[in-house]
Amino acid sequence: MATSKVTVHLPCRLEQVWQTVTDLTHTTWRSDLARVEFLDGTHFVEHTKSGYATEFTVTACESLHLWTFTMENGNMSGSWEGIFEAAQDGAFLTCTETVNAKHWWMRPFVPGYLKRQQKLYLDDLRKELLK
Repeated sequence: MATSKVTVHLPCRLEQVWQTVTDLTHTTWRSDLARVEFLDGTHFVEHTKSGYATEFTVTACESLHLWTFTMENGNMSGSWEGIFEAAQDGAFLTCTETVNAKHWWMRPFVPGYLKRQQKLYLDDLRKELLK
């Protein structure tokens, strides 16, 4: 199991950060996604531009504070937690992602993969919020 945790400061209102992160109907700002498929109120599937699907189940949603979900695809299972906090000059977002590789040979690559994915996601988010 690998875990990656990062906290970023975003120079915009907490409400804007929350809305952008949790609005799964507007995901064009995500450079890695082709589309999101809604299954019901707590289940959705992200489809990458390369066609790979990952299923998600929302496990907690506390408006403007906490959003968590589990995730699973053919290569991994895990969880993601986003903690949102207001700051005097913007907002803080702390993302914690934990992943279990389903194949033993993938395990050494998971920590680096998580760091790259989190960086891409947060870079995309910052671009979206500051445009």
